[in-house]
Amino acid sequence: MPRPLWTGAISFGLVTIPIKVVSATEDHSISFHQYHREDMGRIRTRKVCEIDGEVLTQEQIGKGYEVAKDRTVPVTDEELDRMPLPTAKAIEIVSFVDADSIDPVRIGDSYYLAVDGQVAAKPYTLLRKALERSEKVAVAKFAWHNRERLGLLRVRDDAIVLHSMRWPDEIRSPESLAPRETELDEDEIERAVQLTDSMGLDDISGFRDRYREALEELIAAKSEGKPLPAAPGGEEEEPGKVMDLMAALNASVKAAKETRGEEAPAGEATVHEMTPGRTRARKKAAPASKKTAAGAAARKTGAGKTASGKAATGKAATGKAATGKAAAGKTAAKKQSARKTAARKRTAS
Repeated sequence: MPRPLWTGAISFGLVTIPIKVVSATEDHSISFHQYHREDMGRIRTRKVCEIDGEVLTQEQIGKGYEVAKDRTVPVTDEELDRMPLPTAKAIEIVSFVDADSIDPVRIGDSYYLAVDGQVAAKPYTLLRKALERSEKVAVAKFAWHNRERLGLLRVRDDAIVLHSMRWPDEIRSPESLAPRETELDEDEIERAVQLTDSMGLDDISGFRDRYREALEELIAAKSEGKPLPAAPGGEEEEPGKVMDLMAALNASVKAAKETRGEEAPAGEATVHEMTPGRTRARKKAAPASKKTAAGAAARKTGAGKTASGKAATGKAATGKAATGKAAAGKTAAKKQSARKTAARKRTAS
């Protein structure tokens, strides 16, 4: 078990549960040191007294509050511990609420609450069972790091978790950040809902920190004198581009379904760029040719069947008529050719 960060008790009505607070998370971030570029000397931060210039250790440093420009009131850790505060060594539950009523933006760091001794096992289990059966979370107050805090208690597996919370007046209003009223088509909203369904997951435990992995590869390559990993290819999207929103939604739904191994419906649009201030020209359908034009083209070219197929509007009658006229044209041409041949023979004789 990790080293306890705080010891105290959960105050649950008249029930007291001795607990130890243990961090529920680990920080796997890679930390860098500061160094002098010229000689690679390490840069260190030192705490120096501004009066005599002496470098101090942590044991020589105390707390104080500046009440005036030239007056500081010292406060010791012992005085802080003796403050008449009910939450000084206890996590005092003040209410039980529905989990959905808590704004996630107020939730901060997470800690596991472990039992402190066998005597705490039964009341600890009692509180856990009560939270599970009621499907509620507990709101509590506790004092830590020289201030009173607001906390949230909930159940995770067989343990009780404490989430630190911000006070209501510590949350900034997003009113000034909200966009202006925007018109949306119902089709766009429905397509966005379909995208949320396509991207739905039952478990997000498979996600991992790819930035940290890439950073580890970079450090390993530099330490071993190997070539640095190549940056992934791909076309960077230029800022300020206006996109066809509906086409982008269609393409996103298609890509999400392909990722999940589902077959995307045929005929869905892809992403198209839109030039600001211009509209895309619509293609006009070519007007259907009249029957007389089709017949004339057939007689002129002698390929009445082909011309009739191109000019037809899809109606069977038009195609048949054009074919008949083309055949008549061919017969007349043959008769005329025969007459010319007979005339040349008579002249020659």
